Amino acid sequence: MTDARPAQPADRTPTSNPVLRRALIWGGVLAAVILVVSAVLGLVFAGLPGLWGALIGTTMAVVFMGITAASILVANRFSGSDLFVGAFFGIVLGGWLVKFIVFIVLVVLLRDASWLDTTVLFLSLVAGVLASLVVDVLVVAKSRLPYASDVELPKAPEDD
Repeated sequence: MTDARPAQPADRTPTSNPVLRRALIWGGVLAAVILVVSAVLGLVFAGLPGLWGALIGTTMAVVFMGITAASILVANRFSGSDLFVGAFFGIVLGGWLVKFIVFIVLVVLLRDASWLDTTVLFLSLVAGVLASLVVDVLVVAKSRLPYASDVELPKAPEDD
């Protein structure tokens, strides 16, 4: 039994790569704005612990957003390979597991930190996550990708 899908040429990159790169760039720009705003607000309302909370919360949001997009970009390097599906899901799932473990470790380490305002950290983290979701929605909505991308149709049969 043969595979009905035609093999994708190894030199073709998936059409989702520019969208992911654009999401990373715009997410980074928006995160920088959130970092500045939350750092100033955290410093004004909670002093130095608020500043640290804003810096750590926004950095966590940016790193977690970046891990997802970067893992998909890395996994897309295997497109055209027979191992693409396994490698793709393994890399992306591995990125999610790393995020989950790092998040749990950070929560445990930072929950009783007296030098940190956890409310500002939480609000900065939520603002960063919401901003990254908005960026993802806008970038995908404005991208011009066909519904079925990276597909090559088989040649039409020749009449004899």
